Amino acid sequence: MKKLAIALMSLSLVFVAACGSSSNTKNGGATNSPAPAAEGATSTEALPTEATAEPVKLRIYAQYADDDTKLPYDYAVAELKKEMPNVELELEIQAQDDGQKLKTYAATGNLPDIFQAGLDIINTFKKSGNILELDKYVDELGFRDKMYPSTMNTLVTDDGHTYAFPYAGNEFALLFYNKELFEQNNVALPTTYDELMQAVNTFNAAGITPMSLFAKEKWITVALYDMFATRNDASGIVKLDKGEASASDAAYKEAAEKLVELVKAGLLPKGATNLNYDQAAALFHQGKAAMFLNGQWEIAESTKQLGDKVGWMYFPGKDAANYEASKYAFSGGGGPAGYAVNPDTKDPELTAKVAAFISLKYAEYKYTERGNPLVATKVDKAIVTEYPPMMQQLSDDIGKITSTTAFAWGMSDAKFKAAIEDATQSLMTGAYSADDFVQDVNKAIPQAK
Repeated sequence: MKKLAIALMSLSLVFVAACGSSSNTKNGGATNSPAPAAEGATSTEALPTEATAEPVKLRIYAQYADDDTKLPYDYAVAELKKEMPNVELELEIQAQDDGQKLKTYAATGNLPDIFQAGLDIINTFKKSGNILELDKYVDELGFRDKMYPSTMNTLVTDDGHTYAFPYAGNEFALLFYNKELFEQNNVALPTTYDELMQAVNTFNAAGITPMSLFAKEKWITVALYDMFATRNDASGIVKLDKGEASASDAAYKEAAEKLVELVKAGLLPKGATNLNYDQAAALFHQGKAAMFLNGQWEIAESTKQLGDKVGWMYFPGKDAANYEASKYAFSGGGGPAGYAVNPDTKDPELTAKVAAFISLKYAEYKYTERGNPLVATKVDKAIVTEYPPMMQQLSDDIGKITSTTAFAWGMSDAKFKAAIEDATQSLMTGAYSADDFVQDVNKAIPQAK
């Protein structure tokens, strides 16, 4: 009996200790609470949740096309399951259609609870009341403190409000190239337009597509045009979007003229405006195209497919002097974007918390596991995967970049965005002149702001 009493007393002590540990760990009590983060670091650990909650299913509309979008999303969802086990996300994969399907959902009252949104979607949905203003949740969740000072432009729009929780920092358009194809065909990396034309002619003669482009998506055609425009005016399409320049100005008309000339010479694959990402990327990854234009997020996939055969080049200039002068005038940039919330979601507070959590974890995975330093929010976890060579090159160049522009989804004027997208896509056909481009774009340029 004495031994039994001692055993029961010991069991009781274990039970009490276990209960105390469980309650304090889950609810952030003083006992057994997590150690504070290192000074200067902002934790991306879980946002606070309720101790008990009813099962909730939320629809989410998000990119899920390749490892650079699938793996971060899967990681974020797995982390969400640990933190909010009552929440189930029902994924609908974002269509490669420049937001048309999402706009249709909004028009028919069928918006998902959470959806990825760039500035064009934000501005459109603000007017129609199809996006939730997130200011109070930014404050309540301490999200602002998790941002880098240099990426605050991705959190707040021109009206001073937040409509999406960002995960991506400032991003860039890059011209990728297959080193092996260039070497095999004795083609030097072009630094001028004349050298680019020579490369186009050489690759075509060898039966190789000079540059693959998924021109079915109009944002990438805007990016290609912007690369030419920034050789003469570092502001590129941004100055047009703000009504501070005309498409008939030399910098912008010459960009269209040079692009038409190269397209007619066979720069792009036939039917480029009908190619989506998967089709265009396959040409490059399979060694059938010498160059490929995409954002820097392509680094991971092209490295996976081509290994050390792939690199990215500085965009050619009008001449050698122009090449050097505009070398670090990059196309692309950043702006408000990320995970947005449907204002008609059943529980806005919970949905906003989930959207913020997914954003933080998405960035965390890209930073630690994908070798991508271009994220919007601070990460206090160690890098698992070192930067691939092309990302290291970009990381080394970030401090040298003299200017950035914007992607099409970062345009502030919806009418201009639609016009420049249509006009640049038409330039890819070779049957649309620079004069046509100037006329159509100038009709949509807003009054100077």
